[in-house]
Amino acid sequence: MQRSENIRQPEKPGRVPQADNSVPRGGLDEAPEASLQVRRPGRLQVIRRNSKVTAFDPAKIEIAMTKAFLAVEKGSAAASTRVHETVQQLSGRVVAALARRQPEGGTLHIEDIQDQVELALMRAGEHRVARAYVIYREDRARARRSERPGQAKARPVLHIRGQDKKCRPLDWEVLEERVREACKGVEHTDTKRVMEAFRSSLFDGMSEEELGMAQVIGARMLIEEDPQYSYVAARLLLGQLQREVFRRVEGARQAPPQGEMEERYPGYFRQYVRQGAQAGLLDPQLEHFDLERLGRALRPERDLQFTYLGLQTLYDRYLIHHEGVRLELPQAFFMRVAMGMALREVEREERAIEFYDLLSSFRFMSSTPTLFNSGTRRPQMSSCFLTTVPDDLDGIYSAIRDDALLSKYAGGLGNDWTNVRAMGAHIRGTNGKSQGVVPFLKVVNDTAVAVNQGGKRKGAICAYLEVWHLDIEEFLELRKNTGDDRRRTHDMNTACWIPDLFMQRVHENGDWALFSPEEVPDLHELSGLRFAERYREYEELAAAGGLRNYKTLPAVTLWRKMLSMLYETGHPWLTFKDSINVRSPQRHTGVVHSSNLCTEITLNTSPDEIAVCNLGSVNLSLHTDANGLDAASIEATVRTAMRMLDNVIDCNYYTVPQARRSNLRHRPVGLGIMGFQDALYKLRLPYASREAVEFADRSMELVSFHAIQASVELAEERGPYSSFAGSLWSQGVLPIDSISLLQTEREGDYLEMDTSQTLAWGNLRERVRESGIRNSNCMAIAPTATISNICGVSQSIEPTYQNLFVKSNLSGEFTIVNPFLVRDLKELDLWDEVMVHDLKYFDGSVQRVQRLPDELKKLYATAFEIDPAWLIEAASRRQKWIDQAQSLNLYIVEPDGPKLDKLYRNAWRAGMKTTYYLRSLAATHVEKSTMDKGQTNGLNAVCAVGDVAGESECEACQ
Repeated sequence: MQRSENIRQPEKPGRVPQADNSVPRGGLDEAPEASLQVRRPGRLQVIRRNSKVTAFDPAKIEIAMTKAFLAVEKGSAAASTRVHETVQQLSGRVVAALARRQPEGGTLHIEDIQDQVELALMRAGEHRVARAYVIYREDRARARRSERPGQAKARPVLHIRGQDKKCRPLDWEVLEERVREACKGVEHTDTKRVMEAFRSSLFDGMSEEELGMAQVIGARMLIEEDPQYSYVAARLLLGQLQREVFRRVEGARQAPPQGEMEERYPGYFRQYVRQGAQAGLLDPQLEHFDLERLGRALRPERDLQFTYLGLQTLYDRYLIHHEGVRLELPQAFFMRVAMGMALREVEREERAIEFYDLLSSFRFMSSTPTLFNSGTRRPQMSSCFLTTVPDDLDGIYSAIRDDALLSKYAGGLGNDWTNVRAMGAHIRGTNGKSQGVVPFLKVVNDTAVAVNQGGKRKGAICAYLEVWHLDIEEFLELRKNTGDDRRRTHDMNTACWIPDLFMQRVHENGDWALFSPEEVPDLHELSGLRFAERYREYEELAAAGGLRNYKTLPAVTLWRKMLSMLYETGHPWLTFKDSINVRSPQRHTGVVHSSNLCTEITLNTSPDEIAVCNLGSVNLSLHTDANGLDAASIEATVRTAMRMLDNVIDCNYYTVPQARRSNLRHRPVGLGIMGFQDALYKLRLPYASREAVEFADRSMELVSFHAIQASVELAEERGPYSSFAGSLWSQGVLPIDSISLLQTEREGDYLEMDTSQTLAWGNLRERVRESGIRNSNCMAIAPTATISNICGVSQSIEPTYQNLFVKSNLSGEFTIVNPFLVRDLKELDLWDEVMVHDLKYFDGSVQRVQRLPDELKKLYATAFEIDPAWLIEAASRRQKWIDQAQSLNLYIVEPDGPKLDKLYRNAWRAGMKTTYYLRSLAATHVEKSTMDKGQTNGLNAVCAVGDVAGESECEACQ
């Protein structure tokens, strides 16, 4: 694709938001005062300048601060009182900050503590005292230097405590060689710079593990200087992992050098599989593979392609461990996952190697549940489960039990609650009145908290309710922080299931009636024109007195309340029932009653069937270069990926029979994409441009074409899915063709979707009709937050959040710098310490950095600097090719009612099936740190949904 010269200017961002120091994000002035008295670091030790370690004494901070104040403020009793009170307060803040940094205890260098004191004084506005303190520190440093005139700084004699508890002298040459090896081949990195970064963290008597982590942390601190240090930090962490694994699996005291890993990996791999099976961690069937052949297929050099965030995420949460010790190296991990998906293959070694090669190259990545569980004793590899809750007590609590079982093994859940009667509805069995949906949702909320997937991540559930349900107004308030907490669900997600008729009433300022489902039982099972016709009949019946429990209100009033709650709490998400059902390939077998946890899965559910979907994502960035998409490479990747996803269905462990029944009958999968923004960078296309929208269209068309083609090939090999007859597929209606069905069913001129196409769809259409298709559904775009971290690419279809920020997840906090921007700035000789500080000051934005050319400002516009209309237009172009949906986040600066109203009306008119998070830039906190002191940049944007730095709450689909 050629770059166009006519690129639309991105919408100018509003004012630069001011810092909001009430947001608790790791700085000194960010914790509530009440917490300062209760949070104290546990077993914290201080590394002195002579590398000796002493116990942490908070009183010394007070003494140092008092001396600084007294040097400036002298004399009166009033001044003395102020000094005492101020010192007490500020020293408490310093101690609280240290506690947050090292909550379990650990070591801090004396210089780090003094840096914190200096920051506390500056933030409190005590500039004169801070200046005196800085001068004092510099005087002391000068005095120490003068004590050794002309003498080179000698390396201290330190001792390292080994696994055998014996202390041995630290070999500085070996340590430096380890760092040199990590920097080898990584441009713009310097061994001496890394050594300097972690040297002050070393102390006498530290363990081998502490020494290794000190190196990692030192390299990590340099990432904001240059993102290439992320690879150095990852390699140092890899060394730590290798030592841990080889010590456990082979009993070796040290891991082999990276250059010997090709020779050592196969032998280690055999032992790992056998030990894992003996420990009950791996499926015993893995031992029956040709482990020698698979070991030789491993590619150790691919261990070096991780960024620090990617490898740390893998280390913390994915690699199999026994009694807290990791057994897996990264390539063994990928092969284990591949073997688990190849168990039913005839040529299983050949297929396992094929699957491994795709995963380990990062061209495609399976979703988190597959990575967690493939090849284990309980291989629950599916990402998403959709359930319909019946309207009886036994059925409700059976559904909640199913939620717990499905959540136990990393499933993300979408519950349809529309069947359950509303508050005030008659209960025949007790002759009483129902309390409605909300009390049961409170139980579901607590179930999600209790079943947290073995501590790997939080349980995650989303409740769906149709907007004609009489409880809808109270449902909208479930995430509010005010009101009766017994009727609030702070830990689960909510979404509205919206028919076209409601949106038409909103546009036409009509009225909207709310019903209790036991009085209108068929509404839940209808969609499109049939729903609209039956709904009007119920309105007439209610007006005539034929229904006992209903309410009428202006549709716009309910719409505004949805948008108000969406902005205030981040919920409910807005999803469109008829766009989903009318275009569903499986509408002949039932109704789609809800989406899933991340709003990209749209499958039928019933009391007898729990919908299941298995996900994975193509890394679009690795299939794109400056010349455009590599169509042949995409075809090869998609063909293998679809086979892997189809295999998951047969190799899967099902915790409830309804899920197994549904998955084997319909065999849906969800192939998506990630790295979309990175692909645009390679093509030099701004996200807010017609060219980018066209790229979204053409790239998804290519993925869709080959996904359907691959599923047809699987059908020719293995047979079509059992409910194929009668589906839209069997009628030759592909996703692109189903747009006309929606146009027919949607009353009025309310659909605006592009229908252009470039590939030979006619031939494929006939092949689908004749041969059938293996999977009822083939495509869905998931958020991919975690797996994109592993692969080191941009998340899903998301625009860049910020060009420099701190990402927070369960593995900790990570400085993220846009490597494409850094590369361009280096070419212009503009990447320096001043630029880093400018990016921090402007919250990761380049728009107000005057020395940057306009071309780069357009290319590197961030999510909140892009008109969300561009996101909707690009998503609409993708949606025409997708048989399910996409997790579409929308970003908006300073939202208000009219803006949100226009945004979500346009999403519906553009044919969107679902929307996901609304991210509004409510506040920022920027820590203006200096690189030479190694402070962490604390820049964050807190969105209306309460997440930080664009990190999604949902990980089940990623």
